[in-house]
Amino acid sequence: MQPSSAFRPSMSLLDATMIVAGSMIGSGIFIVSADMIRNVGSAGWLIIVWVITGFMTISAALSYGELSAMYSKAGGQYVYLNKAYNPLIAFLYGWSFFTVIQTATIAAVGVAFAKFTAYIFPVFSEDSVLFSVAFFDITPAQVLAISIIIVLTYINSCGIKNGKIIQTTFTLTKILSLIGLIVAGIFVASPEVFHANWQHAWTLQQLNTDGSFEQYTAIASAGAVAAAMVGSIFSSDSWNNVTFIAGEIRNPQRNIGLSLFIGTLLVTIIYISTNLVYTGVLQLHDLAFAKKDRVGVAVSEIIFGQAGTGIIAVMIMVSTFGCNNGLILSGARVYYSMAQDGLFFKKAGILNKFSVPSYGLWLQCIVACLWCISGKYGDLLDMISFVVVLFYILTIAGIFILRKKQPDIPRPYKAIGYPILPLLYILMGAAFCMLLIVYKPKFTWPGLLIGLLGIPVYYLLAGKKKQ
Repeated sequence: MQPSSAFRPSMSLLDATMIVAGSMIGSGIFIVSADMIRNVGSAGWLIIVWVITGFMTISAALSYGELSAMYSKAGGQYVYLNKAYNPLIAFLYGWSFFTVIQTATIAAVGVAFAKFTAYIFPVFSEDSVLFSVAFFDITPAQVLAISIIIVLTYINSCGIKNGKIIQTTFTLTKILSLIGLIVAGIFVASPEVFHANWQHAWTLQQLNTDGSFEQYTAIASAGAVAAAMVGSIFSSDSWNNVTFIAGEIRNPQRNIGLSLFIGTLLVTIIYISTNLVYTGVLQLHDLAFAKKDRVGVAVSEIIFGQAGTGIIAVMIMVSTFGCNNGLILSGARVYYSMAQDGLFFKKAGILNKFSVPSYGLWLQCIVACLWCISGKYGDLLDMISFVVVLFYILTIAGIFILRKKQPDIPRPYKAIGYPILPLLYILMGAAFCMLLIVYKPKFTWPGLLIGLLGIPVYYLLAGKKKQ
């Protein structure tokens, strides 16, 4: 069989929605609430932060629907930035996406899968060392994570059909599992615990290890909310992955926008409900200082007793496996579009006999595996929250630019709530970024520097392209 010259549109609305929801739900919902509670110090503010993040995510998804209907081809956000601005801005997104955003996320989700597998099979523990390479200690958890990434890359290199079956099956399973956890939590929740946690629900304060609270100044309160949002934004990210595979979705002008809305709304409802259950099962201090921040494990042990650890471990294994499949499946389509523009390895722009960009898939696999070995993916993910939101802001601002620059281009779908919702997202996103710069500089400068390193790379590739 000869290499294919075009993508095969084979994904339905359900498949696309499962890409959205499945790429969002990983291990974050079971972990990040601990750090969020430490920053905001109350149950009410924990839920407010999740509501703010959910509102921003849904608003952004509704805005992306217009762009996806206008440019329904592989590459998604990279293509939108190219059309609204210029090739340099688009490349800086693609560069950040390849070097850190997508690949480090794949690594982090893969290691999360391995860590929770160790609850059932201790042989995969992250605490033992198999061997050392240079300055790095290689653990069984890292080896398992790398193995899972390689297996999923191989499956997805054999065609979109295999990947979408895995995605739809695992995403439906983890959605039903989370709903089951929520329902079980409602029945087990203690009215006394819930009342105690919500007694001072609207007081924004820092919760210390000894159980004491530290009041914020008015300005520092905003910084605390931004710091808490790093966790919720990380857990809600990757919803835009469905736009990368636009060329493989049936009726993309309709189905991408719908899948973005349905998927982000569904996950937002699940996230808020899950955190409400957390506040009804565990005391605030126990939530904030759960062992290794594994709130999901602590809550599950109360709900299900001795079997709780195993149940939540299986849930997270299913969740992270499905999440990584969606990330791996969609990421390579961005590199494909970059290669088509002469701004990436040429082979990444070629489809194999199964109509998928296998070269890009394997390049992505290699970088993700290197992040697994480095052990630094967790720090990087925190650091890139700033860059991720910055590119979302630029993309959504692109709607205003394109309506002025290309008013006559067909728009099968127009952003709901335009111009109010897109503008609100831009303002909220900008406030989040500015607060991180002031109060959490370690979360901003490294990610920003990684992105800016793409500038000389762009001019180098652009120069070769002209030759």
